[in-house]
Amino acid sequence: MRATLTKLVPSQAAAVEAAYAAALQKIPEGAPKSDGIAVGERAAGAVMASRADDMVMAADSYRPATAPGVYVPTVTPAAANWSQCKPWLMTRADQFRPGPPPKLASKAWARDYNEIKAIGSKNSTTRTTEQTEIARFWETTGPAIYHGVVRSLADVPGREVTRNARLLAAVSQACEDAAIAVFDAKYRYALWRPVTAIRNGDRDGNTATERDSAWTPFIETPMHPEYPCAHCILSATVGTVLRGDAGDGPMPTLTTTSPTANGASRSWTSIDDFMQEVANARIYDGVHYRNSAEVGTAMGKQVGALAVAKLLTAPK
Repeated sequence: MRATLTKLVPSQAAAVEAAYAAALQKIPEGAPKSDGIAVGERAAGAVMASRADDMVMAADSYRPATAPGVYVPTVTPAAANWSQCKPWLMTRADQFRPGPPPKLASKAWARDYNEIKAIGSKNSTTRTTEQTEIARFWETTGPAIYHGVVRSLADVPGREVTRNARLLAAVSQACEDAAIAVFDAKYRYALWRPVTAIRNGDRDGNTATERDSAWTPFIETPMHPEYPCAHCILSATVGTVLRGDAGDGPMPTLTTTSPTANGASRSWTSIDDFMQEVANARIYDGVHYRNSAEVGTAMGKQVGALAVAKLLTAPK
């Protein structure tokens, strides 16, 4: 980790070196320690070599859709080229690409539109206090918020260190592939976000979607297309890998904390409850439709199952 982080995040090199030194102080000197360091450095070198092209492929080359002379918003969308990164486990970025989102004239579109219009609004009168707390908790994005969930299993007394190493590798590689897969789909379908759709509800050809010209989501909308839900694919990926690792054994209570909820913690006694909360949260947030949450969750289960098959089937 130290070898990769100091290269990938040089601005944090001092902090990484300090944490590395503190960790090494707890390990007695001897061949096991020096051999372990050597193996880790070789592994880091191999990983960096295998990902050498990723930063080039993921460089920002997004081209806004416009006509000459016509103004468009000048904030560059996030991760527009992420699908060009080399997957760890998938054979290609579109391996789990879902079908298209519901047509705008459909009943499914009207259902999702009206649900999020009511419960995902900044000034919603239907979102409960608990739902608002859940929405704020999952406003945090990226893999970091899932680390606590994974540690809930890794920290179970009696687990062998190499089993945890395999678990952490599986989760990390699967989450990276999940991100590649979801951004492949997002930019393939380029579905508008609720704030855009609801302010243009009179233009979707659906008589069941009434426009609200001033509608605003509960949280700031992420700067990339809506479909599918990225949080949902990540949570389902993590949950599926954890379930695959635990097998028939008991699953501990899963817990993590969120910086967007002032460091508050939330816990779940089942993986399904954890995944469903994340899906619901993005609807409460006002940034994802119900169908997108369901599709993202289904994609995550596929990515997670692939990680289990490839990385967690070796003897533990």
